[in-house]
Amino acid sequence: MWPAAAPAQQGPAGDQGTPSSSQPAQPGQSAPPGQKLPSGLTAPPSQKKPPPGYHLSAEQALQFATASKKVQEDLGGGQYSASALLAGPGRWQVTLFDTKGRPQAQVTVDDRTGHVVKALTGAQVGFFAARGEEGAYGRKLNAPYVWIPLMVLFTLPFIDPRRPYRLLHLDLLVLLSFSISHYFLNRAEITTSVPLVYPVLLYLLVRLLLFVYQPGFGNEQKPVRSLVPVRYLAVGLALLTVGHAVANLSTQNNVLDIGYSGVAGADRLLHGEEIYGNFPADDDPGQECCISTGDTYGPVNYYAYVPFELAFPWHGTWDKLPAAHAAALFFDLATMLGLFLVGRRMRRGKRGTELGVMLAYAWAAFPYTWLNLTTSVNDSLVAMLLVYSFLVLQSAPARGAMLALAGFTKLAPLALGPLYLSYSTTRKAALQFVLAFTAVSFLVLVWPALIKGSPAEFWDHTIGAQLGRDTPFSIWGQEPGLSWLQTLVKVLAAGLAVFVAFFPRRKSPLQLAALAGAVLIAVQLMLSYWFYFYIVWFLPFVLIALLGDEPESEEAAGRPERVADEIESAEPLPA
Repeated sequence: MWPAAAPAQQGPAGDQGTPSSSQPAQPGQSAPPGQKLPSGLTAPPSQKKPPPGYHLSAEQALQFATASKKVQEDLGGGQYSASALLAGPGRWQVTLFDTKGRPQAQVTVDDRTGHVVKALTGAQVGFFAARGEEGAYGRKLNAPYVWIPLMVLFTLPFIDPRRPYRLLHLDLLVLLSFSISHYFLNRAEITTSVPLVYPVLLYLLVRLLLFVYQPGFGNEQKPVRSLVPVRYLAVGLALLTVGHAVANLSTQNNVLDIGYSGVAGADRLLHGEEIYGNFPADDDPGQECCISTGDTYGPVNYYAYVPFELAFPWHGTWDKLPAAHAAALFFDLATMLGLFLVGRRMRRGKRGTELGVMLAYAWAAFPYTWLNLTTSVNDSLVAMLLVYSFLVLQSAPARGAMLALAGFTKLAPLALGPLYLSYSTTRKAALQFVLAFTAVSFLVLVWPALIKGSPAEFWDHTIGAQLGRDTPFSIWGQEPGLSWLQTLVKVLAAGLAVFVAFFPRRKSPLQLAALAGAVLIAVQLMLSYWFYFYIVWFLPFVLIALLGDEPESEEAAGRPERVADEIESAEPLPA
């Protein structure tokens, strides 16, 4: 027996990174009849009589909603309270809540026919990404005629037909196998899509560790050469770069709340206002989401959007957000350039150009770099900063500064601190790394966490908020009984971050790339919220490890501090 409808008010915002066009209402507190709710819904004047211009009453709309086959199958037999609200001309939105007030179903009912237009249950109610709606993430990018050609372009130049069982072939296919999970996400089957992510992450973790600790395992076929001449690969890179720009700037693609929050945070900085605890409320009926929780990122994320906010000022609404588009495209292209420069650093002359083109091409062709562009998210900023931190390995201060910038963008790169510190070969270089890391960390935190805020507030809105997330986008969120295993994974991830700092004691740049990728993957394995945008965090390190070579000189290897130390400590020549 379903209960009668009850008046309601606006529900909680959705999860960060998952825009919702219809947030659920909460039971238990009434709204004055006819009042426009912040979520764009309206409470009917009466539960028993149809509102002016409507054919159904709230009770009738509730009856049609609860008769839905999907609602009956997913929620039948439980005890639920309900609310029925007006959702625009000719539409009702019915929300069912469990005994703890959590929304369990959200049904849109046609007022004239009583037909159920859309029925969402379980995680689909509060998490837009769980609904599988067309155009949610990437839009046309998800079409097979777009996604599959990108997969082919990503793998084809690196296939060696003379050695079909080359391990590199499997590595590339595993990177692309995130697409299997993604397929089920687009079908709103997150109980299938989420578990399928973990075998891929685990394979990549083990593969990168074997790369360092079992160097004979699949690493004997270096250097990697392109199947096609490098000039053709360069042409392909140029075309893919144009494609990236078109995909990002296309009016068919949307800016998620992740990009929106970067623009809003930059606006706060430019006006001398607080970032944390001072984000705009979700009061735009046309674009409801969780912008009010957009202050969950590190301060560098908001600093990075300042130039783009100056060029394309934000008008306080969820419009086309050109600043978010421009920022996402810049982060992507700068990452591509950084990978090209890494290739030039690792090899000399034409061979360096070839490797640089290969690395940049692999980034440009990989489907998930396109996904980030079509949604204008900020995750390529993490990738960009990490690529340039790798590019400046030869300088301990620069390495420390770049890691601090990356770490206080999305926090996860902070786990690379022990590894990056251990790359210093002298005490002087280690001290320089620590001082640079500390100085940059203080500079980026002083305004939002000390001058215009407090350390406690910064913690609550960033690390604290992430630790307390309750989402279905991890096996930990879907299976609360596995909390003990998640705790174990956290301990192992922390142990790995420390272990790789000591073993091996001397690391080549290629080994550091592999270990950095492994640590980032280990961090992602323990997260309560994981999404496909995060793949680009470790992608550059994976590409460098798989396609790159050891540098051909001591300077390129990032060891000038060792040479300088040997000069300083050398015995003077006899007179």
